[in-house]
Amino acid sequence: MNGASRPEVHYARSGDVSIAYQAVGEGAPDLVFVPFLGNIVWQWEQPLYVRLFRRLSSFARLILLDKRGTGLSDRPRDLPTLETRMDDIRAVMDAAGSERAALMGASAGGQLCALFAATYPERTSALILYGTFARLVRAPDYPIGLPLEALEMFR
Repeated sequence: MNGASRPEVHYARSGDVSIAYQAVGEGAPDLVFVPFLGNIVWQWEQPLYVRLFRRLSSFARLILLDKRGTGLSDRPRDLPTLETRMDDIRAVMDAAGSERAALMGASAGGQLCALFAATYPERTSALILYGTFARLVRAPDYPIGLPLEALEMFR
């Protein structure tokens, strides 16, 4: 798919920001894809994403979104909580007319999807996690996490 044939971008209002999203394909079920990072316009220029999106939209109505602060979505003024970022999924589903959906989260997008599923079980038909971790930093009850010092390079 080239830029001329990529799906139209829509915006859902979530609090004081707008969240960019696209809906691709028709019919049931709805499938919401929440990536780690992304840009729903740029992704349609990447063959790997195009193949993934075509495949997923062949059996579901695929709802793509740019998380708050990424791609075409608004940048927040303050660092949002996990709950605020998770609620952006609800806002997109409402704007797209989706009552219930399977959620597919990649990496940190999976954490948002898991929280959404726990918060809105009646709106979640399935939870698909790819490369998602329970937490990033090591803790007494999570010894496989990274040492806090390892994250210093990202400051």
